[in-house]
Amino acid sequence: MSTAFDQTLQAIDALHGEDPRHVEAPGGESTPQELAYAERMTHWLFALESAPAELLQLAVRAQHLQRWKVPRSDYPEGRVGYLTWRRDQGLRAGETVAEIMTRAGFDDEDAKRVADMIAKKGLGRDPNVQTLEDCACLVFLENHFAAFATKIEHDHMVRIVQKTWRKMSERAHTLALSLPMTPGSAAIVEQALAAP
Repeated sequence: MSTAFDQTLQAIDALHGEDPRHVEAPGGESTPQELAYAERMTHWLFALESAPAELLQLAVRAQHLQRWKVPRSDYPEGRVGYLTWRRDQGLRAGETVAEIMTRAGFDDEDAKRVADMIAKKGLGRDPNVQTLEDCACLVFLENHFAAFATKIEHDHMVRIVQKTWRKMSERAHTLALSLPMTPGSAAIVEQALAAP
């Protein structure tokens, strides 16, 4: 019989699998975009911690849960609209996961703990929320940074890297600097980190 953790993880991945957007996975097969993102998040979690707690594993796996259901275009343009959209996504994903967890047998306290991590409550104070943030930053730098940099003005991209870097732990910095980068991306990172 599967545990509450296993049941919750399977339910999370089943929802990820409903993402109508697809990306090409290693090996050339098509994978739901959100499932690919969740797998990358889990990869980085185990790079950061050898034996992460189950609640942290669930929070990391569900961080973008059903994000496609509320597109960014539903919110106003600009930074305030983006931050509001991101906050609402975190709250909604956390509520969904909490419901899945309680159905699987977790108590309300554990379900709330995971929901709070997904909403990034306690960022800067909670080590688990920091680890989740590290995973998200590493996924961005490894998988989205190079393409993003071709669409954004250079100086703005430098500032984005600086903001991302400030959100990361020292361990995540070390992992980020080991990532392969295009010459253009490496130049942006070098400039961002050299600035006072």
